[in-house]
Amino acid sequence: MFKHYFEGAEHITVGPIIGLVIFFVFFLVLLYMVFKADKGFINKMKDMPLNDGTVAHHDENEKTE
Repeated sequence: MFKHYFEGAEHITVGPIIGLVIFFVFFLVLLYMVFKADKGFINKMKDMPLNDGTVAHHDENEKTE
C-alpha cells in the first residue's frame, strides 16, 4: 500500500541517517557537559534535599523498631 507513496522518493534513507547523527552529537555534548561539570556544584545539588532548613524533632519516648 505505501509502496506507491515511496516510489518517487529518491533519498528516503537520508532521514534516518540525519536522525542518528543528531542523536550522536547530542549524546556527545551531554557526555562532555557531565564530565566538565563543576564537582562542587554537583555536591551542593546532591545534598540540597537533605539541607532544606527544617529541623526534625524526635520524641524520646517513642520506640524505634
